[in-house]
Amino acid sequence: QVQLVESGGGLVQAGGSLRLSCAASGRTFSTYVMGWFRQAPGKEREFVAAINRSGGSTYYADSMKGRFTISRDNAENAVYLQMNSLKPEDTAVYYCAAGINIYAERHYYTRERYVYWGEGTQVTVSS
Repeated sequence: QVQLVESGGGLVQAGGSLRLSCAASGRTFSTYVMGWFRQAPGKEREFVAAINRSGGSTYYADSMKGRFTISRDNAENAVYLQMNSLKPEDTAVYYCAAGINIYAERHYYTRERYVYWGEGTQVTVSS
């Protein structure tokens, strides 16, 4: 089992940047695929980005490509989301998630494949 704690959210103006962090407990962090999801009020939780176990492959939702960067540090049990060129529509609660049975590329984008979730961190982008 792994516990996840997000940090780094806040209020930022459109065009600004934020870096989210997710700290994971446990000694088996490198065995998990890690992902970021977000949920805006009244909307479904949606995929943002994911990274494979070694950190060598990354996956992004189309609207985040070129603006967001996911990375991980297995020695520090942490995963990060660098968000640049933020837009008001990026306003949401951002969740860190860990998955085990993720192997095919399509699995990385599938919310149900992630079994452990953090409590989320609020990101608000003002226009």
